[in-house]
Amino acid sequence: MAPRYTSQWDFGELFPEEELRRVLTVSQLTLQVRQLLEERIGRVWVSGEVSNLRVQASGHCYFTLKDARAQIACVLFRGQVCPGRDLLEDNRQVVVQGDLTVYEPRGQYQLRVLAVEVQGMGALQLAFERLKARLQAEGLFAPERKRPLPPRPRCLGIVTSPTAAALQDVLHVLERRFPALELILAPCRVQGEGAAQEIAAAIAALNEWAATAPPRLRPDLILLTRGGGSLEDLWAFNEEIVARAIVASKLPVVSAVGHEIDFTIADFAADVRAATPSAAAELITEQLVADRRALEELAWRLRQRTRAGVETWRDRLEQLAARLERAHPRRQIEQWSQRADELLAALQLAARNGWRHWAARFATARARWQAVRPAARLQEARQRLDALERRLRFGVRQSLQHHQAALAQLRGRWELLSPEATLARGYSITRDAATGRLIRSVSQIEPGAEVETRVRDGLFRSTVSGPVDALRTPTDPGDDQSPPADGRGSPSAR
Repeated sequence: MAPRYTSQWDFGELFPEEELRRVLTVSQLTLQVRQLLEERIGRVWVSGEVSNLRVQASGHCYFTLKDARAQIACVLFRGQVCPGRDLLEDNRQVVVQGDLTVYEPRGQYQLRVLAVEVQGMGALQLAFERLKARLQAEGLFAPERKRPLPPRPRCLGIVTSPTAAALQDVLHVLERRFPALELILAPCRVQGEGAAQEIAAAIAALNEWAATAPPRLRPDLILLTRGGGSLEDLWAFNEEIVARAIVASKLPVVSAVGHEIDFTIADFAADVRAATPSAAAELITEQLVADRRALEELAWRLRQRTRAGVETWRDRLEQLAARLERAHPRRQIEQWSQRADELLAALQLAARNGWRHWAARFATARARWQAVRPAARLQEARQRLDALERRLRFGVRQSLQHHQAALAQLRGRWELLSPEATLARGYSITRDAATGRLIRSVSQIEPGAEVETRVRDGLFRSTVSGPVDALRTPTDPGDDQSPPADGRGSPSAR
């Protein structure tokens, strides 16, 4: 070990180590830390997320308030008067007021909680939550109290400010979707002192108007709306008087206050809540628009069916024209044309002869009449002629009605026995695709032949792919519904 050298400047230890050391007990140190925290920091507001919430049998609440980087223990004693005690819930962002202190037995610093608010929630939000809980306990928000909206309203009552942007949004949507809807505006303020009373009065006024107004101007429901804003701006819709006016309304009420994230007491009391004023207008006219679309679809389907019917009859006409052309009826037409010429010549000859005959008789009768002047007989003949004319008209009318009835009966029988009616009942017509010959028996076709089958709504072609045998009726002895083991006995088409 190296020797220690001293000099004239070596005066030794000026301050011994025992005199600099101050030893504290754990309790003393903890007490000093507690006093330092309580004096220097004291009462503070702290925001964070609630976790590990525990309510002991003693009634004291213990939880941890944390954020992304740190956490602090909190305690809320049973006897402490704490506004917002019931707002404590795991995973909820809150702002708490408390005194910072140290729990000496564990040496852990903690916060003695004195007040609790949901983060971003002040006195108005607390009042909102308390009123909501009280009205909900009274049953004002019960689902069974809610009334369905009329599916096809004819008149809509609107409660809002005439200068509100929400009113313009509603009018724009209604003009686009259903401009025939009648509108009645009950103007009121939607913000500021006294606005809640005006809103409630407007709802009551619309109900009174609905009781006395003519049917066309009688509101079927009420839309309560305004645009978005802060909690203070929307507070008129959080007043109890508005909620009770909505519940007392005999007309269904739709609430569309603010934006999608905004909820008011009026939303919970209303029969239906819409996220935005535009969404409320769409909701009210939903069934009306659906009816209009259904009518448009029916019109389209009618046009389609009419077009299909025209095409079907055009096809039948073309088929009949083709059959007529194949029958070559020119010879019969020429024969009947020649016969018509002969009859026309005979008619002309008979007309000339008859004219001469009746001219002679007329001349004779005229001479006799001029000789005797039978005025009385002429009057009697005229009366008989009138009577015969009336009988002739009556007979013609009776005959016409009789023939019309017979024609209607024949038309009904024709429609009943027409091929189209037979096809509609599930029957079909099969022809040889090559020759167009109608197939009435399986003996007319061979395997591999191509056939054309007509059903009610069209044609399709098929090829006979197997042997063709006559089918047995179910009354034949030994009838078996299953096919033979070798797969033959019935035609098959591909």
